[in-house]
Amino acid sequence: MAGPAAPEPGGGPLAGVLVADFSRILAGPYATMLLADMGADVVKVEGPAGDDTRTWTPPERDGESTYYLGVNRGKRSIVLDLRDDADRTAARELVRRADVVVENLRPGGMARFGLDFDGVRETNPGVVYASISGFGSGDGAHVPGYDLMVQAMSGLMSLTGDPDGPPFRAGISVFDVMAGNHATIGILAALRHRDRTGEGQHVEVNLLSSALTGLVNHSSAWVASGTVPYRMGNAHPSVFPYEPLPTADDDLIVAVGNDAQFRKLCAVLEIPGIADDPRFARNADRTANREQLRPILVERLATKRAVEWFDVLTGAGVPAGPIQTIDGGFAMAERFGLEPVVTVGEGPRAVPTTRHPVRFSTTPAVYRLPPPELDEHGADLRKWLTDGE
Repeated sequence: MAGPAAPEPGGGPLAGVLVADFSRILAGPYATMLLADMGADVVKVEGPAGDDTRTWTPPERDGESTYYLGVNRGKRSIVLDLRDDADRTAARELVRRADVVVENLRPGGMARFGLDFDGVRETNPGVVYASISGFGSGDGAHVPGYDLMVQAMSGLMSLTGDPDGPPFRAGISVFDVMAGNHATIGILAALRHRDRTGEGQHVEVNLLSSALTGLVNHSSAWVASGTVPYRMGNAHPSVFPYEPLPTADDDLIVAVGNDAQFRKLCAVLEIPGIADDPRFARNADRTANREQLRPILVERLATKRAVEWFDVLTGAGVPAGPIQTIDGGFAMAERFGLEPVVTVGEGPRAVPTTRHPVRFSTTPAVYRLPPPELDEHGADLRKWLTDGE
């Protein structure tokens, strides 16, 4: 169902799938970018003011917000004012032709324009319609959904920071990204169901549910045992050593997840007898006696720098890693041959972006279009939507 001047079919596992993207900011645009990377033709519908993140600066690149650039490659932009009769008609025609519709207006917002799931499936019964909200379409529908609010309300902030300090937010909008991933998974599953049955469906994702499942072991601690986890800084409640430890210069993450790894750690640190000490032999013992074990490990780690320990420990099969800034993270990915940066577009429109996280052996990700300028493809798309199939 792809539209005019759409990317050529044949690239990516979702080639030929048309996505009408009415989402903005992060969770929805991240999901639709992943779909575009997998070959879908994504039409980004924006209001006259454009996606909010177009103005979220600094930082910027050639006058464009890097926030916006980071989650909008592979899409075509059209401005449609849904309060305008002609634009609303064009939007309805777009969703009639679409395989997938994605929106993250406040629940009920699309119904005002006849663009909610019930309205769309009247003319497009096979549509996969994904809605992303903060707190669902029930009793929480009236609450605005922002990642920071969900970090606070889900309990994540109560787990983040020093034990004696205030709660902290995570350094990224972690639940927006998680909800975007969940929306992508739901859309792909619904497309699979439609392939078998011809039947579309409504896929609903909310940030709070994404947060609660994403808190994994902490959520399980509460629902399975009634235990309310508490803030422990960088320590892990159930595993030790699994935290930063000081070396001769910088802190080093040591992430020992089982007894065999601990035995290897002790061998590398030249304290093999510690692995047989009944206080430390099993993970439960190490966790209970962490305050006795930590100074023993720190004393040995002080003999080398963090980067030296990284090579020695990982070479011996012990999980460890230096604490780096983001530039160091990209450099590490380059070192490991992960090719983390892909440039999309050509000439002055070329934009460096982060590689799609999934590697496909047969249908690799595609990077055809740079993040679009506002209404960049509007004229062609309007002509297509008004001139018939």
